[in-house]
Amino acid sequence: MEQHFQSYETSNDSDVNILESQIRECFGRVAYSHKTHEKSADLYNTSLYRLKLAQIILSAITTGGIIIALFGDGNLSSIIAAIASTMLLGISIYMKSYDLREIEQAHSKTASELWDVRESYLSILIDMKSKNSDLKIIRDKRDILQNRLRTIYENAPRTSKKAYIQAQEALKFKEELTFSDEEIDNLLPSKLKSEQ
Repeated sequence: MEQHFQSYETSNDSDVNILESQIRECFGRVAYSHKTHEKSADLYNTSLYRLKLAQIILSAITTGGIIIALFGDGNLSSIIAAIASTMLLGISIYMKSYDLREIEQAHSKTASELWDVRESYLSILIDMKSKNSDLKIIRDKRDILQNRLRTIYENAPRTSKKAYIQAQEALKFKEELTFSDEEIDNLLPSKLKSEQ
């Protein structure tokens, strides 16, 4: 069976624009998902740090209260130790119920997988701009990426509204996904710097 390739020369501009528009949209969604999972991992990491710090502080208060109760006037210190011990128990039960480190690592893994897909979409867009590939190859690459995304999303942990808002701020206002030519040149050896 003969295959028919649609090159840029024989393709309708409308076909190219529609395909490019879809791939740009996919790139944008993946960029947001990637950043949202990164922010989710950061949020879980921060929560874990705070809970562990609270455990240390409450353990110290409990131990100090017990020592004071043993060697001195223990009414107030016993009450403080009992409250701290109860709070410590609550935190310990919470941390046994939810493995925050595991959730944080799942978000990090998802972000890493999404980063690869995001960069692949970017490569497709570059190929389209340089008119280096025919439309069938681009569509095939797009379909492969969509299948990869489905698998990634099926295994991805849920994100929160807070993580999405942080991702939105990072991408829109802090420009975490973009670099100026000067920033890139500062990272490159002199022979690879852009000529301006």
